[in-house]
Amino acid sequence: MDLKKHIRDIPDFPKPGILFRDITPLLKSADAFRHVVDRLVDYACRRGAEVVVGIEARGFLLAAPVAYRLGLPLVPVRKMMASSSAVLRSLVTLAMT
Repeated sequence: MDLKKHIRDIPDFPKPGILFRDITPLLKSADAFRHVVDRLVDYACRRGAEVVVGIEARGFLLAAPVAYRLGLPLVPVRKMMASSSAVLRSLVTLAMT
Protein backbone atom coordinates (compact mmCIF):
# COMPACT_ATOMS: atom_id res chain seq x y z
CA MET A 1 0.00 0.00 0.00
CA ASP A 2 1.30 3.43 -0.91
CA LEU A 3 0.82 5.32 2.35
CA LYS A 4 2.02 8.58 0.80
CA LYS A 5 -1.40 8.81 -0.84
CA HIS A 6 -2.89 9.04 2.65
CA ILE A 7 -0.61 11.74 4.05
CA ARG A 8 -1.28 15.34 3.10
CA ASP A 9 1.49 17.95 2.95
CA ILE A 10 0.61 21.38 4.34
CA PRO A 11 3.42 23.82 3.55
CA ASP A 12 4.25 26.74 5.83
CA PHE A 13 2.29 25.36 8.78
CA PRO A 14 2.42 26.28 11.60
CA LYS A 15 4.90 28.87 10.35
CA PRO A 16 6.78 29.67 7.14
CA GLY A 17 9.40 27.10 6.20
CA ILE A 18 7.72 24.19 8.04
CA LEU A 19 6.13 21.32 6.10
CA PHE A 20 3.39 19.73 8.21
CA ARG A 21 2.43 16.12 7.43
CA ASP A 22 -1.30 15.67 8.05
CA ILE A 23 -2.32 12.05 8.78
CA THR A 24 -6.06 12.81 8.90
CA PRO A 25 -6.59 11.20 5.45
CA LEU A 26 -4.82 8.08 6.75
CA LEU A 27 -7.14 7.97 9.77
CA LYS A 28 -10.17 8.37 7.48
CA SER A 29 -9.22 5.27 5.49
CA ALA A 30 -9.93 2.11 7.49
CA ASP A 31 -7.70 0.09 5.15
CA ALA A 32 -4.75 2.48 5.42
CA PHE A 33 -5.10 2.85 9.18
CA ARG A 34 -5.31 -0.94 9.62
CA HIS A 35 -2.24 -1.36 7.40
CA VAL A 36 -0.19 1.06 9.51
CA VAL A 37 -1.29 -0.52 12.80
CA ASP A 38 -0.54 -4.01 11.47
CA ARG A 39 2.94 -2.94 10.35
CA LEU A 40 3.68 -1.33 13.71
CA VAL A 41 2.47 -4.45 15.52
CA ASP A 42 4.75 -6.63 13.38
CA TYR A 43 7.67 -4.27 14.02
CA ALA A 44 7.12 -4.34 17.79
CA CYS A 45 6.76 -8.14 17.84
CA ARG A 46 10.03 -8.66 15.94
CA ARG A 47 11.83 -6.50 18.50
CA GLY A 48 10.29 -8.03 21.61
CA ALA A 49 8.57 -4.85 22.78
CA GLU A 50 7.49 -4.77 26.42
CA VAL A 51 5.75 -1.40 26.37
CA VAL A 52 4.35 0.92 23.69
CA VAL A 53 5.18 4.62 23.94
CA GLY A 54 3.07 7.15 22.06
CA ILE A 55 4.66 10.58 21.66
CA GLU A 56 2.30 13.56 21.52
CA ALA A 57 -0.96 13.71 19.64
CA ARG A 58 -0.35 11.64 16.51
CA GLY A 59 1.69 9.13 18.47
CA PHE A 60 -1.23 8.62 20.85
CA LEU A 61 -3.53 7.79 17.93
CA LEU A 62 -1.20 5.13 16.56
CA ALA A 63 0.23 3.72 19.79
CA ALA A 64 -3.11 2.98 21.45
CA PRO A 65 -4.33 0.35 18.95
CA VAL A 66 -0.83 -1.16 18.78
CA ALA A 67 -0.64 -1.54 22.57
CA TYR A 68 -4.16 -3.00 22.61
CA ARG A 69 -3.37 -5.55 19.90
CA LEU A 70 -0.14 -6.60 21.63
CA GLY A 71 -1.63 -6.64 25.12
CA LEU A 72 1.11 -4.29 26.28
CA PRO A 73 1.05 -1.20 28.50
CA LEU A 74 0.70 2.17 26.78
CA VAL A 75 2.75 5.14 27.98
CA PRO A 76 1.63 8.44 26.42
CA VAL A 77 4.46 10.98 26.47
CA ARG A 78 4.09 14.71 26.03
CA LYS A 79 6.75 17.33 25.43
CA MET A 80 8.51 18.27 28.63
CA MET A 81 7.81 21.79 29.76
CA ALA A 82 10.30 23.57 31.98
CA SER A 83 7.80 23.94 34.82
CA SER A 84 6.49 20.40 34.69
CA SER A 85 9.49 18.28 33.68
CA ALA A 86 9.98 16.78 37.16
CA VAL A 87 6.31 15.83 37.34
CA LEU A 88 6.39 14.27 33.87
CA ARG A 89 9.57 12.32 34.61
CA SER A 90 7.90 10.97 37.74
CA LEU A 91 4.77 9.98 35.82
CA VAL A 92 6.78 8.20 33.13
CA THR A 93 8.79 6.40 35.81
CA LEU A 94 5.59 5.34 37.58
CA ALA A 95 4.02 4.16 34.32
CA MET A 96 7.06 2.05 33.51
CA THR A 97 7.14 0.25 36.88
